[in-house]
Amino acid sequence: MLCKALHNNGERIFITAKLPDYIRVGNDDLIEKYLFLTTSHDGSGSITAAFTPIRIVCNNTLNAAMNSKTNTVRIRHTSNARQRLEQAHKVMGISDMLSAQMENIFNHWTKIRITDNEVKKLIQYALVPSKEVLKTIQDGKEDELSTCFTNMVDNAFEYAMSNPTQLMDTTKGTVFGAYNAITGYFQNVRNYKDEEAKLTSLLMGGTGQIRTQSAFNLCVDFASKGSDALIFT
Repeated sequence: MLCKALHNNGERIFITAKLPDYIRVGNDDLIEKYLFLTTSHDGSGSITAAFTPIRIVCNNTLNAAMNSKTNTVRIRHTSNARQRLEQAHKVMGISDMLSAQMENIFNHWTKIRITDNEVKKLIQYALVPSKEVLKTIQDGKEDELSTCFTNMVDNAFEYAMSNPTQLMDTTKGTVFGAYNAITGYFQNVRNYKDEEAKLTSLLMGGTGQIRTQSAFNLCVDFASKGSDALIFT
């Protein structure tokens, strides 16, 4: 297990620990398995550990929880050694479970076709910031959408259609590619104030993580319902 630590002004410590083996999508689209841990520098609060897979070809964080199950465990500093060991086993159990599930889901998604127009619609729904914006889209009043939201969707769609990592056998015209369009936008296209802001967005409950989870849920629905998953009433 390889570890890398980042200190945030002495207040918090962030650690990424690489786990053995890969999630394998198709023949050679590999996803590395990491644990992301954060704790306060002074030992207060709790240790947060989350399973975080990263697609190698584009350094793309594919962070998601499935079936309402969390991919995060919080370990209290006040726990005794036995309790901490139990929590550590829980973290590894979650990682093993999610690894197997994600490998099956992602490989399934590579076999499900999705049109460019459906990708655009899925991106819109995944990035929508409010019910009001969602209703505007559903009502076909896209000319009333804000420039900020429209640019965000357009940038994610451009990434979906043109980035070389989106033109592979596993991603081109597939639901797996649609999912990577949203995750890739937040990882590789969107601008952040600094690395701390990016980390917060992607891994600590920020906008990137929330929208990525929405994209994952939409792709799960599309895989089972087809285009009907993009029809909201």
